[in-house]
Formats: sequence, structure tokens, C-alpha cells
Amino acid sequence: MFIHGLGSSSDRWLDIPQALSLAGFHTIALDLPGFGGSDKPSTDYTIGYFVAIVEDFLRQKGLDGGKPSLIGHSLGGYVAAQLAAEKRELVDKLVLIDSSGMLQGPTPLLEEYAMAAMSPSKESVRRVFEQMVSEPIRIPEALVDGFIYRIHQQGAQAAFKSAYENSVNTQLGIENLEHIKNPTLIVWGRKDVLIPIHYCEAFRKGIENAVSYVVEDAGHAPFAEKPAMVCELLRAFLLS
Repeated sequence: MFIHGLGSSSDRWLDIPQALSLAGFHTIALDLPGFGGSDKPSTDYTIGYFVAIVEDFLRQKGLDGGKPSLIGHSLGGYVAAQLAAEKRELVDKLVLIDSSGMLQGPTPLLEEYAMAAMSPSKESVRRVFEQMVSEPIRIPEALVDGFIYRIHQQGAQAAFKSAYENSVNTQLGIENLEHIKNPTLIVWGRKDVLIPIHYCEAFRKGIENAVSYVVEDAGHAPFAEKPAMVCELLRAFLLS
């Protein structure tokens, strides 16, 4: 199960879910409430809220008996790790990609991202997105336009603001990381400015069964910049 990051949606995973499906996995990519094509109710978009939503989804679909693996990026990594810490019996393996959850407050680029979401323009959104990748040329116009379209949907900005404020001002904490006993792969872009690479080591040290892999020529979303490499990493880890 793929869980996207803040302000993102399931389509950001590109063809990776489909590629893993062709390799024999049953894959699901969610749009969390408040994002993508999901409903955007007026509520507090806390990590606890998202964890409850994902847990309920697993149980409704009967996946809790099948021990799904969770792959979470950024905010989605925080949600996946929190669920694994609280209900590890529901989770097989865990993949955290440039995950939030250990921040002591917003980084400068996160603050700029939030400002762009509240007052989106092509210039402000592109400026932020270009800082999230290793090479600015890797940001297509469609990505910028898609973000602006989605953030203008009714309830989207309120959901972004609520999820942002909760996720940057709360932490998983070492005690929660120590509760995660699932085999865990941590993937990080070497050039991540949004959530810098030293957080990769914090997760690796805190989770008992964790291994890490650094993608050298990538920023905050290495699966989007190096999809073939990351897809193979996921396939090999999930089969191990």
C-alpha cells in the first residue's frame, strides 16, 4: 500500500504501483482524505486521524489478515510508521521514503511550501518544487498545474494547513520508533532540502530491523526522479 506525502496524491507514485503489480504484487495507492480525489471534510487532519483512516481501510478491505506492506513518503511515511508502531500486527514490511515524523519544527523549505499552498501561483509553486529535486529541469509543467488545480478544490487548503501544522509540530519520538519491529527499508534522496538526509540516520538508528539506502542524484521524492532504481529497491526488499 502506497501512502503519499503532504499536498500530494496517489498519482505522484507514477508507474511504480503498476510495475510492482506486473511483478506479482497486489498494489493499492491511496488518496488520503483532504488530498487528491478524496473527500475533504472539515476536520482536524492530524497524524492520528490519518492512521485511523488507513487502519479502517485495511480492515474494511479485509487486508488486515493479509499483512500488507506499507510504503510511505514524507507525511505518508509518518502515517505508516505510526501505524506500524501502534498496530504492528497489521503490517508486514515498512518502507519509509524521506519521511517526516522526526522534525522539531518546519524546515525553511517546508515553510515556503506551506506559503505557496496558501497563495499558489505558477511561479511560487515551481520555485518550491524545483528546490525539492536534484535538477530543476525534472519538474514538468503538468506537476505544477496539477498541484494548483488540486489545492484550489473546496477544502483542500484547509486540509493542507491542518496536516502541515500537525505534522511539523509533532514527532514520532524514539519510543515509538523502538516499537516498530517490522522489517523496514528507509530510502532517502541525498539532496533532500525539505527533510534533510540526517533524518535518515535517525530513523535507521531508532528502528531495530531497519536498513537504509541513499539515492545520490535525488531530492525529496527519489521515486519520482529515479523511478526504475527505486522500483527495483522496493521489489527486492518486498521479496526478501
